[in-house]
Amino acid sequence: MTNAPAFAALAEPMRQTIFERLSERPMAVRELAAGLPITRPAVSQHLKVLKEAHLVHDEAQGTRRIYSIDPAGLGEIRAWLDRFWDRALAAYAEAAEREERT
Repeated sequence: MTNAPAFAALAEPMRQTIFERLSERPMAVRELAAGLPITRPAVSQHLKVLKEAHLVHDEAQGTRRIYSIDPAGLGEIRAWLDRFWDRALAAYAEAAEREERT
């Protein structure tokens, strides 16, 4: 799976806000929409994009759907970013070793 859909989904500021709110705890659309300058249907559309990008998932609780961050999707992004961090650390260690030898 490519991470492009996840990054594209999070590139939109309102989706970032919704995602950050969900990092606090799982919430229903009504709760997420409270205090936001958009309608509940608009929040639902943003959640649909986040869900398609595997960043959130939902669970039925009675007549409501409760949204939360999808740890598997977030884990894929983190693993991808960690590869770059690992490479940077390895390059730093290699440069430090070369410096010590000179």
